[in-house]
Amino acid sequence: MFGIIRPCRNRLGPELRESWLAHLCGLCLALRDDHGHLARVVTNYDGLVISALVEAQAGRSRRSAGPCALRGMQSADVAAGAGARLAASVSLVLASAKVGDHVDDRDGVFARAPMRGVGRQVARRWAAQAAETGSDLGFDTAVLVDAVRRQSAVEAAAGLGSSVLTVTEPTETAAGEAVAQTAVLAGRPGNAAALREVGRLFGRLAHLLDAVEDLAEDRASGAWNPLVATGTSADEARRLCEDAALGIEPALREVEFADDRLVHALLVHEVRESIRRAFADLDGPRSHDPRSHDAHVHGPRSDHSRSNGPHGNNPQPPPGWQPAGRVPPPGPVPPPSAPGRGNPPVPPSGGKGKRAGREPGPGSGLWFWPKLVHPPRSRGVLLGCLAAFYECGTCQFCCRDPHPGPWSGKRREAWCNCDCGPGCDCGGCDC
Repeated sequence: MFGIIRPCRNRLGPELRESWLAHLCGLCLALRDDHGHLARVVTNYDGLVISALVEAQAGRSRRSAGPCALRGMQSADVAAGAGARLAASVSLVLASAKVGDHVDDRDGVFARAPMRGVGRQVARRWAAQAAETGSDLGFDTAVLVDAVRRQSAVEAAAGLGSSVLTVTEPTETAAGEAVAQTAVLAGRPGNAAALREVGRLFGRLAHLLDAVEDLAEDRASGAWNPLVATGTSADEARRLCEDAALGIEPALREVEFADDRLVHALLVHEVRESIRRAFADLDGPRSHDPRSHDAHVHGPRSDHSRSNGPHGNNPQPPPGWQPAGRVPPPGPVPPPSAPGRGNPPVPPSGGKGKRAGREPGPGSGLWFWPKLVHPPRSRGVLLGCLAAFYECGTCQFCCRDPHPGPWSGKRREAWCNCDCGPGCDCGGCDC
């Protein structure tokens, strides 16, 4: 699960947005209740789809939760029960994989042996916690762990001319099994086959869109990217994404739901929107600058990106291959000193002085740290956790727009921000 589902309040409307937030908070609290406060950092947007699918099949399940800084110190009814716990288990497996990936690649703070040991301990603990919760729910997380472990070998074997779908297969398998389990928990085993197909196609989409959004950074750093490694063009990647999105719709129609409004909005409309954002250069003037997003207390994304290693160097793309570009939003560009919550301009890198590369924008008061810088500077597990807790406690995730991702340092959009412009007409459903 990569964080590709990022609903706009106008598209969801008040009722579905409240339900979406209930699942987000329910996932966070399920992590806290079963595994302690530190586990809450793995909460992610796409993980809550698991919780939403269980409730859509079994019916509404809520409990009261006390005030939280991320809700403006308001109480709320949040999702509860097996769906939230399954979402927590899946999120922990993926977070464990992400940390293990960084340890294997000796990224950032993990370049030093002592920190690699700490990272391995964190990864093992999260994997064990995921297995414990999964066992309570009758779900064997070994299928997810196996898919994660196979990813490295699959990436090492991929080269120019290989099908990019070979690289996405482990992600598809893991997502398919996790989504199929929602039918078992909801007491509707007949839905499992259709939901497995939904999960498989969603996993493919998530892996490809993550590769598109990370493409420029991966090429600059030399990190492994499936599109570059296999020579897959932007047009072909988009075709595969759109085919996957089209396949999700008929599969969902085969599922027997008690109330499918939220999952339809997330897995049909928001999936389409995620494709539009990632391939903004192909969508004309309505496109906005796409940015990858951490979620809630922004758990690590399971993108399995690999740096050059013993299996070979990052291959060069074939002649004529171009990455998906990025198109700024329409309208005049404000000067650097212009007030407001808009995205700050990115200054050229390579400047001189202590403040070179620092972006103007939100960063005063309690938001003095962490700073937005260009290019973004990643943090290790421990400093990233500290940043996540601080940003959570000072409401940066919901109110500071943009804010830096606690681990990646990349620009993230605030939860309370709508990604549509004035006069947005994206509400409603035409299907």
